Amino acid sequence: MDSKLELIRAFYAGLPKDRVKVETFDHGFAFLEEMLIDGMTLEYGERVLCREVYKYKFSNVPPWRMEELLLSHVRKGCNVCLYFADKTNSLFGFNLDGNHKSNSTAISLEMAAAVSALEEILTGAGCKPLVVASGKGYHLWCRLGAAASNDQLYNFMLRAMAKTLYALHQKGLDHNQINARFYPDPRTRDKISLRLFGSDHPNNKVFSRVQTQDGLLDEEASWTAFDEHLRLNTISAETFCNACAAMMR
Repeated sequence: MDSKLELIRAFYAGLPKDRVKVETFDHGFAFLEEMLIDGMTLEYGERVLCREVYKYKFSNVPPWRMEELLLSHVRKGCNVCLYFADKTNSLFGFNLDGNHKSNSTAISLEMAAAVSALEEILTGAGCKPLVVASGKGYHLWCRLGAAASNDQLYNFMLRAMAKTLYALHQKGLDHNQINARFYPDPRTRDKISLRLFGSDHPNNKVFSRVQTQDGLLDEEASWTAFDEHLRLNTISAETFCNACAAMMR
């Protein structure tokens, strides 16, 4: 069995597997005919402008098909993006993007400061995140040992992000340059998915490398860090309860 597939299964075990967004170079009627067997439903499909990348959202995905997609994901055949559960989740994430129109792939001073501040705030609360570079921004993942309500997760993330933006303001940086989205968000949890670790970003085709204090790791070291985070930094229910209380202060 593919060891990377085992890691993806374990890390995202709590997310629903009956719906999926797939980013792929495959397209057309032949592709859809192959995908839409055994009752799968196509909810939408689109082409990324100016790129040969296609995005499809499928529902009623049977377990065997999801297994195929996850294996293809870790072997770079496609990117798998999953949605969050309706009421409770054992995983939450921040998606930080630069709120600007520049085509530069360089990370802004505001973005670097925001990631550093948010990581420090979460770690200080006992919720050390996995920080992953993604496009012009970052994803920060936190994994719980037991599911918490979406409202509790959202309120925790909202307060953590507010503290982060205030930290930027204190440094004289423009917090308006940061666009933050939360997963799960009760308003959008079945509309917006999040790309799984191990992806090559469809815009710049760069692997989702792990960020550490020493900088970005290479691809294989990133997988090792992903494994270590799963084993060492899964957050207990008691720790998260205490983190929520601390975030209120």
